[in-house]
Amino acid sequence: DLGISLDLVEGTGPDGLIVRSDVTAAAESAAQPASQPAAREQAPPSSGLPAAPSPAAAEGQGVREERIPITGMRKHTAAAMVASAFTAPHATVFLTVDVTESTELLERLRFKPAFDGVKLTPLTLAAKAVCLALGKHPTLNSRWDEAAREIIQYRYVNLGIAAATPRGLMVPNIKDAHLLGLRDLAEALGSLTRTARTGKTPPADLAGGTFSISNVGVFGVDAGTPILNPGEAGILALGAVREQPWAHDGAIALRKVMTLSLSFDHRLVDGEQGARFLSDVGAVLTDPAMALAMM
Repeated sequence: DLGISLDLVEGTGPDGLIVRSDVTAAAESAAQPASQPAAREQAPPSSGLPAAPSPAAAEGQGVREERIPITGMRKHTAAAMVASAFTAPHATVFLTVDVTESTELLERLRFKPAFDGVKLTPLTLAAKAVCLALGKHPTLNSRWDEAAREIIQYRYVNLGIAAATPRGLMVPNIKDAHLLGLRDLAEALGSLTRTARTGKTPPADLAGGTFSISNVGVFGVDAGTPILNPGEAGILALGAVREQPWAHDGAIALRKVMTLSLSFDHRLVDGEQGARFLSDVGAVLTDPAMALAMM
């Protein structure tokens, strides 16, 4: 934390153990400007060992550390994540599903005139599945109001999409995502992520989210335990779609598989409710026709 290399610290504890006071003393010493000698001291007799590198030589080896001020979006994100992690009791459940039929559906839709000019991805279908499942499981679409001692349950879905940007993590949301069809949802996702990456997301798009999705699969990650966006009851992480052996129609076949990770606020959502919500999302991604049964 103090930027001190333990290789350069001499321990004063038992058997040379490095203790806290050794590190703080080294930090204080490093913070003091080095005094310049009044005159060049006579060089000690050679010991036959290689000489220690001079400061100039050390500088030639390149900068070994860099201190970056914690400001702007990074500072805001860090504060929000700490507040979320230590305020809402998180629980996470996982589900691995066969998304072969979903990927085949997306491939067919890309050639339909109605979907010209829009980008269809597993995130598009997952966003629609989440909106449908939240209608059946409203506890996942709610907020704990500590000051009023109330639970606020939303009758709409402002769907947040976690986006990695040069400024840090941002979670803009699609207002009233539950009212959008698949094409409109795809257009909104594309516009939202493009705007976020340019750093031009308006503050209104970052406020008022009710549930979020984090697509960690684009980074080649299979699963994780996402932290809740502050004020929301749930967040779903989508893992990478991978082709692997899978039980299908009584035999082993190569199928496209994805792992879903759902974190939820255990004050608002019981384990059963979280599991049923995740199961419904997984059912739509496994068999897109299930969406008709949830409308």
